[in-house]
Amino acid sequence: MSAIATNVPVDAPANRAGSVDAPRMSTDFLNRYSEALMLIEMAALDDTVLADLQAWHSISYREHFRSSQLRCAASALAAYDRVDLVRARAFEDICLSMTRLVRTVCALLTEKPQPPELPMIIEVAGEALRRQIGRATQFINANGMIDIAIFEDAALQEEIDALLAR
Repeated sequence: MSAIATNVPVDAPANRAGSVDAPRMSTDFLNRYSEALMLIEMAALDDTVLADLQAWHSISYREHFRSSQLRCAASALAAYDRVDLVRARAFEDICLSMTRLVRTVCALLTEKPQPPELPMIIEVAGEALRRQIGRATQFINANGMIDIAIFEDAALQEEIDALLAR
């Protein structure tokens, strides 16, 4: 017999935070940003990839799993619904920051003529995006139980701000 994760009573043993059967968030969502990172790094070497990068778009964690066919989708949504609102907002802010970074690099790649410092911008943006994905991964792997804001890296934020100012 199976049960849909969202229909199990909150006080059921399977829903305790440490339980193996408790709803878990899923890093599958972050594949979207990993794809953007790969496209950014490839676009620097191959102009034909730019169209794929321009077609890339972000969606929220909830939107991703609502439309997902993955078996873990219901559990991922149930787990996210349990995340403290302040922590969930901090996670969403990181996702927004990653999206802005991808969009900024995409805009720079479409500029004609391309800025001479573009290879350096791509390198810095790639590293910044990689670190942000890492932070989001930590949050998801902790099932939203960590304060992602404490992982704020001032140097990383300065790099992102500098890129966005260009």
